[in-house]
Amino acid sequence: MKCPFCGFADTRVLESRPTEEGSAVRRRRECLECKERFTTYERVETVPLIVIKKDGTRQEFDRNKILQGLITACEKRPVPLGRLEELVSDIERRLRNSMEQEVSSQVIGEMVMEGLREIDEVAYVRFASVYRQFKDINGFLEELHALLRERQERQKAPAPEAAPGEPSGFSGI
Repeated sequence: MKCPFCGFADTRVLESRPTEEGSAVRRRRECLECKERFTTYERVETVPLIVIKKDGTRQEFDRNKILQGLITACEKRPVPLGRLEELVSDIERRLRNSMEQEVSSQVIGEMVMEGLREIDEVAYVRFASVYRQFKDINGFLEELHALLRERQERQKAPAPEAAPGEPSGFSGI
């Protein structure tokens, strides 16, 4: 590996470890000439995933575009960046595991909204307003009503039934 500081062609690996999501190996290296240290990442080369946009054009999938949209939607919200990165990684993993080489931007947008709804409802509505191109306040209201209905349905969901032989309401504690 060529040193980024002096260009010398030989380095030694000081430490190797998998990244948190396990999709890459992080290596700390030291140049044998100038002794500077630097980090490299080794990833499996994947087949490009192509996104079909609304206008029919195609472009390579860019996880950073999704992350930037999420960061904008979560601005001034108590959402850790790491949680957004996890969501993007999950979406990318699901897309690549689908074995499809092309995916529509609408599918990606719905996956983002589905994940963001679970993370932060305010950020979800912000993202939805741009993604669904709300023209007026009615678009916001419709989305808010749908969100409230969903929340009420979750709260009404019956509690899990007691196991045979346990009294109902038994919490297992």
